[in-house]
Amino acid sequence: MKRRRKQPARKAPKRAAARPARKSAGTSKPRALHGPHPPLGLEASVERVVPFEWTIQAINSILPPVLSTPAMIGLMEHATVLSILPQMAPGVITVGTRIEVDHLKAVPHGATIRASAKLVKHEGRFLVFDVEARSGEHVIGRGRVFRAVVEPKQHGAKAHARTQPAPAGSQP
Repeated sequence: MKRRRKQPARKAPKRAAARPARKSAGTSKPRALHGPHPPLGLEASVERVVPFEWTIQAINSILPPVLSTPAMIGLMEHATVLSILPQMAPGVITVGTRIEVDHLKAVPHGATIRASAKLVKHEGRFLVFDVEARSGEHVIGRGRVFRAVVEPKQHGAKAHARTQPAPAGSQP
């Protein structure tokens, strides 16, 4: 019978340095805001006439000249920014992180549309907005937009680092 050599005791895997406990959603304060979170219920709206460049026909000539979904969402996002702009500290921004929007009705080139946003929830440094777009009395789109409060220099540096080529010899 062979005798087994005694193996050295296995070391526990190294763990990441302990982090402070996260505060529950809605209670932490984004560093980039003046004071506490902006008050819920902040609202803003923006109104525009649909230019040809915002239509799906501008992208593909066989399509009709109606408002594109990305253009509608862009206007909704613009309303979210306007709603909290007075509450933001100088030199900080918010960036979109998630969009949940339904485009409900087509609107032709030349129509007037109005996008509105209302701040409805805080989740740490994330802000949640209910958004809606209308043309006259018709609701043409609605949903939710999520934005994160960021410091532009750090945000830009992280994005720039992702575009740098990997060092020679490294694997993807």
